[in-house]
Amino acid sequence: QVQLVESGGGLVQPGGSLRLSCAASGSVSSINAMGWYRQAPGEKRESVATITSGGSTNYADSVKGRFTISRDKNTVYLHMNSLKPEDTAVYYCKADGTYVSGSYYINWGQGTQVTVSS
Repeated sequence: QVQLVESGGGLVQPGGSLRLSCAASGSVSSINAMGWYRQAPGEKRESVATITSGGSTNYADSVKGRFTISRDKNTVYLHMNSLKPEDTAVYYCKADGTYVSGSYYINWGQGTQVTVSS
């Protein structure tokens, strides 16, 4: 099993910065890709940024140039700069991979609230 624990959310003013962290534990060698998703009230969950085990990254158009995803061993980070009110959401970490048994999985963290407001 893979467990994910997020941290780093909070309240920040527009134009400010935050760094989110997601620490993976358990069968971490089975992880293929990790990523950050967000869900605002009344909205669908959307992909923000993803990173594969090989280091390939992908970003939503709305955050390109402002957010950076990185991975250090079993922790994935989301560096968020120039934050806007529309970035306000619950941010979730996601990991997917295949266990030794051959079972594919998608696991989610518990979510961390990011609020951008003056």
